[in-house]
Amino acid sequence: MKLFVGVTNNEWFRFLAERNPDEVNFWRPRSQMDFKALQPGDVFLFKLHSPLDFIAGGGVFVRHSFLPLPLAWQAFGEKNGVPDFETFERRILEHRLPSELIRQLGCTILVEPFFWPRESWIPVPSDWSKNIVTGKGYSVASPVGATLWADVRARLAVDSSAATGGAVAEAASRYGEPTLIRPRLGQGAFRVEVTDAYSRRCAITGEKTLPALEAGHIRPYAKDGPHEIRNGLLLRSDLHNLFDLGYLTVTLDYRVKVSRRIREEFENGRHYYALDNQPLQVVPQLESARPAREFLEWHHGVFKG
Repeated sequence: MKLFVGVTNNEWFRFLAERNPDEVNFWRPRSQMDFKALQPGDVFLFKLHSPLDFIAGGGVFVRHSFLPLPLAWQAFGEKNGVPDFETFERRILEHRLPSELIRQLGCTILVEPFFWPRESWIPVPSDWSKNIVTGKGYSVASPVGATLWADVRARLAVDSSAATGGAVAEAASRYGEPTLIRPRLGQGAFRVEVTDAYSRRCAITGEKTLPALEAGHIRPYAKDGPHEIRNGLLLRSDLHNLFDLGYLTVTLDYRVKVSRRIREEFENGRHYYALDNQPLQVVPQLESARPAREFLEWHHGVFKG
């Protein structure tokens, strides 16, 4: 397992610490480099800006993605560390020219974040340099990394509730070789994971216009459907609505099935019937990201066939 100590905006930290969300977007306005220091399930730690040379919290790393500003806001809202989109845009403009707003934002997606009170902050590691601008990674097998992980474990042991890094606290309480933590996704992380799994294209039509696409649950979250990639489809917004209402579904061999009731109830649907029995245009490359049988079978039960 690895840790990454990321230099963190103090205002961003204070805003989120007051709200204690289930996920956060640790964004960097200038970064155009992919973040490869961690694997999903590793731990990202928040190191505040000097003179506050302390680690004040962290979260479980899910993924790094480059997102258009509107999508980052739609997915995470206040979990971006600001109260509204206007403030979000203004923060970006502190680092970019107005003409650069169309450039995508480097987003590090973290779930189950934890924010410690001042008395629990950890001093920066012994090898930390004031010249570090972005952050530094540590293996928990190294002497410095092991010491840091022990300090993190000690803080989390004080309060292992789900609202304060439950999964990290659970992992920290284990003995033996440290292992990756299985991230429990929030709504925003789910949306980004599904969007990237489908290569930012509608699963049914291949549509690439990102504002027209929505990450939907196969089994709705309100009906015990989890925020898991295997329970997700990236769909054009009209197809997402029809899917949620049961007017179309996806078969176990990843073909589209369109209900005859669109014609019966709405006296139209010609364009949708052209999709009937067609294979999905986009299926995730990783088998672990493809729609799971259990969720597709559940949706077949609500399909208006």
